[in-house]
Amino acid sequence: MDAVRDTLASHLAGYETFARGLDRQPAHVVALRRNGLERFSTLGFPTPRQEAWRKTNVRRIAQGSFVRSPRPAAVDRARVAPFAVPGAVELVLVGGRRVAALERSATALPEGVVVTSLAEAIIAYPALVEAHLGRYAPIDEHPFAALNQAWLEDGAFVYVPRGVVVEAPVHLLLLGDQPGEHASVSYPRNLIVAEESSQVTVVETYAGHSGAHYFTCSVTEIVAGENAVVDHYKLQEESTDAFHIALQQSHQARASNVFSHSLSHGGALVRNDIRAMLAGEGIECTLNGLYLGRGQQHVDHHMWVDHAFPHCHSYELYKGVLEDRAHAVFNGTIHVHQDAQKTDAKQSNRNLLLSDQAQVSSNPQLIIFADDVRCTHGSTTGHLEDEAIFYLRSRGISEQAAKSLLTYAFAAEVLQEIRLDAIRTGFEEFLFTRLPKGDVVRQAV
Repeated sequence: MDAVRDTLASHLAGYETFARGLDRQPAHVVALRRNGLERFSTLGFPTPRQEAWRKTNVRRIAQGSFVRSPRPAAVDRARVAPFAVPGAVELVLVGGRRVAALERSATALPEGVVVTSLAEAIIAYPALVEAHLGRYAPIDEHPFAALNQAWLEDGAFVYVPRGVVVEAPVHLLLLGDQPGEHASVSYPRNLIVAEESSQVTVVETYAGHSGAHYFTCSVTEIVAGENAVVDHYKLQEESTDAFHIALQQSHQARASNVFSHSLSHGGALVRNDIRAMLAGEGIECTLNGLYLGRGQQHVDHHMWVDHAFPHCHSYELYKGVLEDRAHAVFNGTIHVHQDAQKTDAKQSNRNLLLSDQAQVSSNPQLIIFADDVRCTHGSTTGHLEDEAIFYLRSRGISEQAAKSLLTYAFAAEVLQEIRLDAIRTGFEEFLFTRLPKGDVVRQAV
């Protein structure tokens, strides 16, 4: 018990000073922090004895000495430029706090649309923030979400009023602190609200300095009003020495459409909890993802889709490509409530192993209490087929290039679903540089 208390204390060091500095903020924000602190103190860090964390051991995080930086690290524009999304409205956060001097926005926003830091929104738009912040992301059984809420200070706030269509994408770039004397930790909190009949595209990019050792603990809440359309992309490109733990919770009203796409290739240990609440009739929800692992990377995706009303559709396709001694976990649950008749839900997890040491643990699940539904789920894991490699080699392609071409084809099914050209082409280029003989693959496709 002493060891447990010590690890909790190390992650809450300096908390009282932090909280006192924000006591003048609205009462609901102060209450959220207090509730988060109490819940995290009760739950503590998860262990492999708990079913939800049986395949992912966070001991390195729990026992790590991470320091919350008092201010954002100094970063120049050259560090930001490689992650830019052409034509996007940009919001840049370093170590979980906004640095407006690094931002370049090529497009003006329509009237009434707000893209700012959460810290600024708490002061400037208190009613909007109070109506949604902390209303959806669960902390009762999610210790890291509770930890994020305890340290709630800054992040991104995106608000689109009723009937407004935002043509330009909104890019939220969240950079980890640069290497320093102490490993740092950040707790970005993002809130995206699209009111009735509005439309917006949001890109979340998490990145870090190569070789930097840090911990990102983030929570994103996505709220889609009636008939709203939200296209959401999360790019996880953290340092391969970093830890990334995130909870994403979407909440959809009647006839809304949320398309959320996750692309992940960074981080030493990554855990993404992706949850969706379909809280009205006629909803469309698409959750797609592609994760790449090499070395000894560990990446875990836990999915939960709640069908609470009739005539809703959800689609999930997650694919993984693993090499060396990388390990992936996929645990997906579709929960169909008793009144959710005429539900149409599909869930698929497919994994490609490029070495004999790579491992995948996949567990798709259905929990169904309605009797008039169409639900399917499935999982596959395997290696490249020898016959396919032989066929390509018989056409004059080298063995290495043939394997890379087949790997690209495996990943392309997910990439083709991406609607934002800059994200799709950018990740394709990344694949070409990552795959052996990628230039041959580029020419072939």
